Amino acid sequence: MSSDTPAPEPQSQTLSLPEMEGGGASGLRAVLGGILSSWSARISAAVLLIIVLMSVFAPLVTSHDPIQLDPAIRLQPPSAAHLLGTDSYGRDMFARIVYGSRISLLVGAGTVIVALLFGMIIGVLTGYFRWVDAVLMRVMDGLMAIPGVLLAIALVAISGGTLVTVLVAIAVPEIPRVARMVRGVIMGVRNEPYVEAASVLGTGMWPMVWRHMLPNTVAPLIVQGTYIFAAAIMTESILSFLGAGIPPEIPSWGNMMADGRLYFLLKPELIFFPGVMVSLTVLSVNMLGDVLRDRLDPRMAKRL
Repeated sequence: MSSDTPAPEPQSQTLSLPEMEGGGASGLRAVLGGILSSWSARISAAVLLIIVLMSVFAPLVTSHDPIQLDPAIRLQPPSAAHLLGTDSYGRDMFARIVYGSRISLLVGAGTVIVALLFGMIIGVLTGYFRWVDAVLMRVMDGLMAIPGVLLAIALVAISGGTLVTVLVAIAVPEIPRVARMVRGVIMGVRNEPYVEAASVLGTGMWPMVWRHMLPNTVAPLIVQGTYIFAAAIMTESILSFLGAGIPPEIPSWGNMMADGRLYFLLKPELIFFPGVMVSLTVLSVNMLGDVLRDRLDPRMAKRL
């Protein structure tokens, strides 16, 4: 071989994803097929799909206005007109549960996007640059030392209780956890032979991070995202129940439980129904996260 022949570019290795035969599309189908082969994953996916469809097509699911007050029918039992009865202000409980699913899903998805985006950026910078690691990770350690709910309450108290501020307040405590995970992956692959070979060949920092390092974070980020989604729904419900979350006029499951706590002995269903929705959603997301972890982690995949 002539000395003028350029050396082939080193191939990156995705350490966190299991090897899948047949290329990207068939590999993705194999992973999805493996996930859906679990009965718990199928049940969880079905429950989440129903909740998502219920929130998207809320005006078709119920004809009642979730914020319309009617004191004449307050605390009514379930009936044909009001499937789950009415609350202490005469609002239809079923309509509020249906429209409240929008808030929970929006907070969960928004928290995942914000936490993964900023956590990934901080994790890459701290894992690649040692001097950045010495500064930013101390800030992350400080945030992790504060309980997430207390930090969220403090942020909402400072900036006000709107949907955006609640979303940001819930996402901030999750950023350090994502950052530490991404940092660990980046530091683990930074000294791998294929990364060093790419550096010797003159590959820039960001192309190297994008092509050779970040693919290793895909699987753990997907799994972490499911747990953040579930935790965000729980935290939003806690904040709203404590009166430090979504404004009371906006229907959310946490607000429904907060409104019903004064009538718990008289009408326990005012707390029971929204509590069941929170539990079903969080349980379904966590069960899907467990299956994803088992399928995407190569060490776990070999045992299945």
